[in-house]
Amino acid sequence: MKVILKEEVPHVGDSGQIVNVKPGFGRNYLIPQGLADYATPRNIKEMEHRLRVIKKQIDAAKAEVAEVKARLEQLSITIAKPSGDNDKLFGSVTTADIEKALAAENLTIDKRRIIIDEPIKTLGDFTVKAKLFGGALAEFKVWVVKQ
Repeated sequence: MKVILKEEVPHVGDSGQIVNVKPGFGRNYLIPQGLADYATPRNIKEMEHRLRVIKKQIDAAKAEVAEVKARLEQLSITIAKPSGDNDKLFGSVTTADIEKALAAENLTIDKRRIIIDEPIKTLGDFTVKAKLFGGALAEFKVWVVKQ
């Protein structure tokens, strides 16, 4: 029996694949659970259309990520913090501070996606990374100045 998988099924196949399964497995498990549908010509055309739409959405998201990455890599943000002797900060620069500075530059990046290699506790310039959609990493400069 041929079925079109709607979701990934372990040891059977990935979403969107047309696979041959035993009739009982398809009728009694895959189709009632909503994991698969019969591989009729209409259902095959419908699935191919869905895959084309999803591919367009993924391509648009990749283009947007490339644009954001290029913009981030050219960006240099400045954060003013109070500091004491020897240019040491009272506290440290956090990902929330960097998120606010990026928001001021019209870039929305969640603070959980910002990676700081080591805590920023002194004045100066630092390289910070941001995880973007699809695993892309963008590096940008953060300048910490005296308030």
